[in-house]
Amino acid sequence: MSIITQPNESLVRWTHLIYVLHAASLVIGIIGTATVVGAFLFGWPSIIAVILNYVKRGDVRGTWLESHFRWQIRTFWFGLLWVVLCGLFIVATLGIGLLIAWIPLGVVGIWFIYRILRGWLALRESRPMYA
Repeated sequence: MSIITQPNESLVRWTHLIYVLHAASLVIGIIGTATVVGAFLFGWPSIIAVILNYVKRGDVRGTWLESHFRWQIRTFWFGLLWVVLCGLFIVATLGIGLLIAWIPLGVVGIWFIYRILRGWLALRESRPMYA
């Protein structure tokens, strides 16, 4: 059984900042010319957020914030995986799959929004993330 320690307040602020950066990418994708998926995976705010996740990961180890860092990192990498799979589908169908690929890409965009909102709300309530 592992003991979960209480994180210091500066680490909670770092975690909020990372959610802010991810949310900024989502907003850029929603109101800008980029797509939600494109802005989230390739926009500077999300890239900086993932780098911060890895830099601060050791500092949150053993606290309930560790689950948020895992949640944020997995959101980014699993989203990238889905986008790569959609791209491979388009290539494998010689471009014909482009008409169909927009559906899963749209779902990935909605999934990004859901993951950031759910995680950030849990952080505001000082709850760890599960699943």
